[in-house]
Amino acid sequence: MTSPTDKATASAAAAPAEHKVSNFLRQIIENDLDKGTYAARRWAGSPGDAAHHAAGEPDPAKVRTRFPPEPNGYLHVGHAKSICINFGLAQEYGGVCHLRFDDTNPEKEDTEYVNSIIDAVKWLGFDWNGAADAAPYQASDYFDFMYRAAVALIEAGHAYVDEQSAEDMRANRGDFVKPGVDSPYRTRSAAENLARFREMKGGKLADGAAVLRAKISMQSPNINLRDPAIYRIRRATHHHTGDKWCIYPMYTFAHPIEDALEQITHSLCTLEFEDQRPFYDWLMERLCECGLLAAPSPKQYEFARLNLTYVITSKRKLAQLVNEGKVSGWDDPRMPTIVGLRRRGYTPTSLRLFADRIGVTKSDSWIDYSTLEGCLREDLENKAHRGMAVLDPVKLVLTNWAEAFGNDGYTEACTQPALPHSAVAEGQTPPADRTFLIGKEVWIEREDFEEVPPKGYKRLFPGNVVRLKGGYVIECTGCARDAAGRVTEVHAKVIPGTKSGTPGADSVKAKAAITWVSVADGVQAEVRLYDRLFAEAHPDAGGKDFLQSLNPDSLKVVTAYVEPSLAGAQPDQKFQFERFGYFVADRLDHVAGAKPVFNRVTGLKDSWGK
Repeated sequence: MTSPTDKATASAAAAPAEHKVSNFLRQIIENDLDKGTYAARRWAGSPGDAAHHAAGEPDPAKVRTRFPPEPNGYLHVGHAKSICINFGLAQEYGGVCHLRFDDTNPEKEDTEYVNSIIDAVKWLGFDWNGAADAAPYQASDYFDFMYRAAVALIEAGHAYVDEQSAEDMRANRGDFVKPGVDSPYRTRSAAENLARFREMKGGKLADGAAVLRAKISMQSPNINLRDPAIYRIRRATHHHTGDKWCIYPMYTFAHPIEDALEQITHSLCTLEFEDQRPFYDWLMERLCECGLLAAPSPKQYEFARLNLTYVITSKRKLAQLVNEGKVSGWDDPRMPTIVGLRRRGYTPTSLRLFADRIGVTKSDSWIDYSTLEGCLREDLENKAHRGMAVLDPVKLVLTNWAEAFGNDGYTEACTQPALPHSAVAEGQTPPADRTFLIGKEVWIEREDFEEVPPKGYKRLFPGNVVRLKGGYVIECTGCARDAAGRVTEVHAKVIPGTKSGTPGADSVKAKAAITWVSVADGVQAEVRLYDRLFAEAHPDAGGKDFLQSLNPDSLKVVTAYVEPSLAGAQPDQKFQFERFGYFVADRLDHVAGAKPVFNRVTGLKDSWGK
């Protein structure tokens, strides 16, 4: 029976979506909906074989897609694209997307990765399997059916047990020029194959001693159809099924079956699986003929994977970065993993916008990293509260402060909007203003003072007038230096009656305004200036050592001063540090009001552009 939550989800997903740019996947889905390709399908409320679904009701989901990661590592930005495509299309067309763990390889899988994948999909804003609280599906729950399917293929003469050595099997497979050679075990009877397969399952054969192969054609021009292996012997404890099985299905066999049991309509995957589609279709046809699976069967469609400049997405190479200490872990903010992007300060909205903006194609191409950064800026521009921070501080002393205001200890409150007026939507209440103090001493950026200014320099130099943003206009008088000649203090005079927001604010014209933080209430903070992990756009092109392309300036840690509104930030809260870009309070190390730690997410503009 169909659950009420399943119906509700399908109904909500069917709501009109905003206009989307058409692509070949949308065209395929729309064509199938128009023709009613899957209109007669039934859904019994859970995955199952043909008989199971025949007892169910008409499927309330117009389409069913799936996101089927193997839990053998952390998801990266390429997976984020696939998540957005599969879940997004299901939402657009009144369907349901399934989250399924393709856990058929017990030696490389772990519950740590299972949990991280669940967290990543939720963080990106998606529910799965037709209900907000639904458990993910697991391929390992289908092992019993997969064994049944293998037996059915053997009995129908479509599979056989091969006991050649791995070397002989590889040699007899042929290549793109030479056809394959039939295995000497290929002519065994169905009864012999069935008995031997049961011995494989019963643990009577050693690991690697035999495999079950589909019987198709060793002369096929598609090497993937030359009797591919569909089961192997592997004595390994599975994270979900324990030691129940010592034989495990191959991915190319398991994946189509998983789709069929879940009544997937459109199985969307990346282009590297295109050569496997003929076997996908062959297997679906055979198992429908046997009556095990319901027709119409799922269809596989391939799209180009994400190729992003300055990024590596190979799990092996990402693991090498972690294991060799090139980064602090899988969630290092320089990593392209979803946990890394999240800690860096990327938002779910920015990643969904990125996936939509780069589109879906059938041909591989490279997307510049600046596109991803641009999507984040677009999302944060009207959301991230502003604040002032000084990243390379030098003290500015207002030498006439006591003369102007009566005593050196006098402080005065200044206010600035948390968001520019242009960032507040019509009808919305603007956030409360930021409040901070100004006093005799403030911190300014070291680059905001030059004793001998270059041409066109408008900030502090002796005799020049500037405004402390949100505060007073000041006139620079000079500086103090240490024995090595380094500037230790900048000196200036405050001009009373020029405070921002007061009637006399414009009585003295200043050519520049600089950011600052008061010594009176500024808070010391650790600021991590992250940049791209690699200095080259294609760090592993042509098989070169990608480690040689590491950017030595991908992380600089500075001790900064921030205004009090920033020091009180909650972990994972995003801000725009005025003039510097977007920053986030580190979701693990930042402690509001006690230990401020901020990560730079991205600058206000692309600093890598030509």
